[in-house]
Amino acid sequence: MAQSSHDSGRLRLGVNIDHVATIRNARGGSHPDPVNAALVAEHAGADGITAHLREDRRHIREPDLAAIKAKVTLPLNLEMAATEAMRDIALATQPNAACIVPENRMEITTEGGLDVVGQRRRLAPIMAALKDQGIRLSLFVEADHDQLHAAADLGADIVELHTGRYCDLPAGDDHDAELHRIIAAAKMTEQLGLECHAGHGLRFDNVGPIAAIPQVIELNIGHFLIGEAIMSGLSNAIMTMRRLMDEARSS
Repeated sequence: MAQSSHDSGRLRLGVNIDHVATIRNARGGSHPDPVNAALVAEHAGADGITAHLREDRRHIREPDLAAIKAKVTLPLNLEMAATEAMRDIALATQPNAACIVPENRMEITTEGGLDVVGQRRRLAPIMAALKDQGIRLSLFVEADHDQLHAAADLGADIVELHTGRYCDLPAGDDHDAELHRIIAAAKMTEQLGLECHAGHGLRFDNVGPIAAIPQVIELNIGHFLIGEAIMSGLSNAIMTMRRLMDEARSS
């Protein structure tokens, strides 16, 4: 995220920590702390941190953004809706990049790409304000010719291709066609001078074909990694708790 071009050929990983905050908010209090999750991600080899500040604050909240900026050295990618309120928060936060995403209060998760073609008038002033402050502009879009051209016309630096449909489709012709659509869109971003990212729904079993696309510079992955951590990281947490309990009793 800090880079503006693909310098080394190494695919970058942005880790979305939203759902650490979801777990915290379900109980209240401060645990688990998404900032600690960001620090763990940094230590584990992540290249950036992604956080989506939603209108209803269902997971990440403003103090989380401030704490990430203060304590984490990785670049911050702020996902946000195209509203004046979110624009002002982004300007105050000064993330490395702001990724504008569609947002529906009733949705469980982001349901598709941003309609850049239909929302040019709404997007233009918000994007201009962010760009004036040196914040890199990213638009979360479908792998669609018209949407990519509109993103370039509006001055986006980055597009993040929505991989949700590819991830949800079962193996077969439709799945293969969606993958080819993403590949074609990634090639088009190169022609349009856009940095290409991809994300949504990526897992261990489906990330390979997306990661193999040479024009894709960064993947943003969150929900799966947090869910997987509950399983693969739980054993270590239990062993540490058992040790602390035993040490306390023996002393």
